[in-house]
Amino acid sequence: MTVYVLVFGVALLLAVLTSAVADRSPLSTSTVFLAVGLIAGPLGLGLIEVESIHVEHAAEVTLFAILFTDGQHAPLKVVAGNWRAPAQALVIGMPLTFLIVAGLGHWIAGLPWTPALVLGAVLAPTDPVFASALVGRDDVPPRVRHTLNIESGLNDGLALPAVLLLAGLAGGDPESWTTDPWLLLTELGTGVALGVVLPVAIAAVLRLPGIGAVEGLRPLGPLAVALILYGACDLLHANQFLAAFIAGATIATIRPAASDAFRRTGDLVSELAKGGALLAFATLLDVEVFTDAGVAGVVLALAVVLVSRPLPAYCSLFGTDLTRRERLAVSWFGPKGFASVAYAVIVAFSDMDADQHVFALVTVAVLVSVVAHSSTDVAVARVLARDSVSPAPSRPAYRRR
Repeated sequence: MTVYVLVFGVALLLAVLTSAVADRSPLSTSTVFLAVGLIAGPLGLGLIEVESIHVEHAAEVTLFAILFTDGQHAPLKVVAGNWRAPAQALVIGMPLTFLIVAGLGHWIAGLPWTPALVLGAVLAPTDPVFASALVGRDDVPPRVRHTLNIESGLNDGLALPAVLLLAGLAGGDPESWTTDPWLLLTELGTGVALGVVLPVAIAAVLRLPGIGAVEGLRPLGPLAVALILYGACDLLHANQFLAAFIAGATIATIRPAASDAFRRTGDLVSELAKGGALLAFATLLDVEVFTDAGVAGVVLALAVVLVSRPLPAYCSLFGTDLTRRERLAVSWFGPKGFASVAYAVIVAFSDMDADQHVFALVTVAVLVSVVAHSSTDVAVARVLARDSVSPAPSRPAYRRR
């Protein structure tokens, strides 16, 4: 543990010292943490090694923190005014991505159809963790930021039941999770309910006489809500990812001042969690993983990043108020990030057919995604920012239906 903390500190310092360069180049803090993890892990010096179950927990906590923070950018009025593009991406784009990835897994990597469907479910969530330069920049058109934010905030939780069901059909032996469809739906509903009820209840307590927070401690209020919510989801077997995003959105709706106070703290916490999870993930990468994936795994990863997300997402966004260039940007940023890592580790421990092969394929896809998306977000954000301040064209760039 001491060595891990030391390596994490080195990676964090390097990320801070190179942040100015990263802001104007393809370098990113994500790639810094990943590179340090690869150097210190089994593929490099062998200084650190983290058990797979701990990597799964790190990925889950990181995704929870990021979704809770992203939810602060999606109050009800924002969702109500920007629902169509995310809805079409979820209802049309995500299922198509799932089917395309499954087909690629079967025809390129040689997976049997059921494990291939598991692969599709694991890699279907967009999870734009590495597109922070778009979501976090005010000069990027709001409809682009809101589309990515709302879509990713909901699809991670929606993908989990599909992963568990398909892993069970592929021969998985669940110990800490269920494959009962009704129980999975209950977990979704409980997650949604907790995400609304807990912030509303705490907001009601804050209205009592004599209750209040000093200005310096206000950012810790939503953080406390997040911690309580995470524990409650675990105890009640609720879907923590849906709960996190919806709770963040609920706080932003009913207590906008608290949300504004928390946002900077949330961004820093998410950044730290992201770095730690990437560092831990890198320790799972050894020669055996890449040997198992093989050349077919690299081809599959490229196809997943270049085809399975961009093509269906772009097509699903026709008829929305996004311009052609904005549709291209939203379609490009569909990294297979922390949700895919967490789900892949679940699969690796499930004893389903081809579980290690699926894990190896997901690992290579995540690596390719980290490099491709975290190294292009700044450039794409700048292009969209320039477009947003350009003179309006002589005729509409799109037509509402």
